[in-house]
Amino acid sequence: MQTFSTTLIAAALVLSGAIFAQDRPGEGVTVSPAVATWESARPVEAIFSALLSELGYDVERPTSLANPIFYQAVALGDVDYWPNGWFPLHNSQLPAGFEESASIIGTIVERGAIQGYLVSAWAAEEYDITSLDDFKRPEVREAFDRNNDGRADLVACPPGWGCEEVIEHHLDVYDLREHINDIKAAYTASFADALAAHRAGEPVLYYTWTPNFTVFELVPGEDVVWINVPDVNPAPAEADLAEFMVVEGLEGAVSDPLIMGFAAADIQAVANNDFLAANPPIERLFELIEIDLIDISGMTLRFIEGEDTDEAVAAMAQEWIVENRTVVDSWLAEARAAAN
Repeated sequence: MQTFSTTLIAAALVLSGAIFAQDRPGEGVTVSPAVATWESARPVEAIFSALLSELGYDVERPTSLANPIFYQAVALGDVDYWPNGWFPLHNSQLPAGFEESASIIGTIVERGAIQGYLVSAWAAEEYDITSLDDFKRPEVREAFDRNNDGRADLVACPPGWGCEEVIEHHLDVYDLREHINDIKAAYTASFADALAAHRAGEPVLYYTWTPNFTVFELVPGEDVVWINVPDVNPAPAEADLAEFMVVEGLEGAVSDPLIMGFAAADIQAVANNDFLAANPPIERLFELIEIDLIDISGMTLRFIEGEDTDEAVAAMAQEWIVENRTVVDSWLAEARAAAN
C-alpha cells in the first residue's frame, strides 16, 4: 500500500521531470551548425551553440564553409543553420529557389557589417581629407607614400577576396591608379605594418570591415576616421545595392551621411526551413538574439591574438553570456515558451 510520503515523492519526481523537460526542450535533438571562414564568425557561432546547449540541444562542432557552399548546404538540409549571413550583400550567393528551403531569420547586428576606407584622424584634419578623391592632391599623396613610389599606400585586400574586386573597381572608376598603391599582401600582416607606422606618427590609409579586430587597434573617431568615396558607383557584383552604400550616423565618419563605397549589411542567421519547423524554440531564439558589434570585434581581436582554439572561443562565448545573463535569460524564456 502506497504511503502518503511516497505519493508526495512520486509527485515531486514527476513535477521535477516536467520542469526539466520544460527547461530543456531540445533534449535528445542533435543540431548541425556551420560557421563562416572569417575570424569574427567564430565567436558569434559559439554564442549560438552555447545558448542552444542551454536549451538541451546536442550541438555538433560547426562545419566551416565558404558562403556559396553554405547556402547550397542549408537549402539541401546538409547543415541546419549558421549565424553569419550578411544581407543584402549575400543575396547574389543564394541558390535558385532558396526561400523554399531556407530562411533568413532575426537580426544579430543591424547594419553591422560595413566596409570602407579609413585614415589617421590627425592627418584627415591636417590635410582636409574627406574622400579618396583627396589623394589626387600631391601633398596628400606624398604624406601617405611610405614606399616612395609617388603614390599613397593603401592597405587593401589579398587576391581572391571579394573586397579586392571592389577596391580595384574604385581605383578604376575614380581614376586613382596613378595616385594610390593598393597593397595586396596578407591582410593581418599589412595592417600590422600600417599600425606600426601610425604609432610612429606616420599617416596611414587602409580598408577594413566590421566586425573586425582593427576597430580595437585603431578606434574610429579617436585614432582614425572613415572617409567617403567620391560618389555612389557600385561594382558590377553590387549593382543593385547602391542604396545600401550610404550610411547615416556612423561613429568616426568625416561626414554624415557617409558614402562607403561598399554595401552595408545586416548580420543575420540563416536556417533550414524543415529544421525551424521541427524546433520552434530554436526559431524563436534566432528571432531574438542580438550581439553588440563592439563585443564581436573585441572577441575577434582576442581570437587574432591567439585565443583561437575551440575551447578558447567557447570560453569567450560563455563570458559574453554571463555578462549579458539578464537579457539572455529573457531570450531563453521565450524560446522555452515556444515549445508549449
